[in-house]
Amino acid sequence: QVHLVESGGGLVQAGGPLRLSCAASGRAFGSYVMGWFRQAPGKEREFVAAISWSGGRTAYADSVKGRFTISRDNAKDTVYLQMNSLKPEDTAIYYCAASQSRFTGFMNDYNYWGQGTQVTVSS
Repeated sequence: QVHLVESGGGLVQAGGPLRLSCAASGRAFGSYVMGWFRQAPGKEREFVAAISWSGGRTAYADSVKGRFTISRDNAKDTVYLQMNSLKPEDTAIYYCAASQSRFTGFMNDYNYWGQGTQVTVSS
């Protein structure tokens, strides 16, 4: 069982940066694939980024590639999402998730979810 708590959301102007954190508690954080997803008002939840258990492999949605960076610190049981050059269309609730299975961007493969943190980008 893994308990996930996101932080770092807020209001930011377009073009600015924001860094999200996701602190995990529970067993064997270092064995989980970690992902970030987001859900905008009236839209379905979508994949943003994923990172392998070692941090050696990452994947991004096309919409954030080159602007967002996912990283993890297994010693601190924390995964991060550095978001740069933010756009109004990045406004959403951002969720951290953990997967016990393969490296994946599919929501159904993720077993544990945080409560989400709101990111609002003003134009």
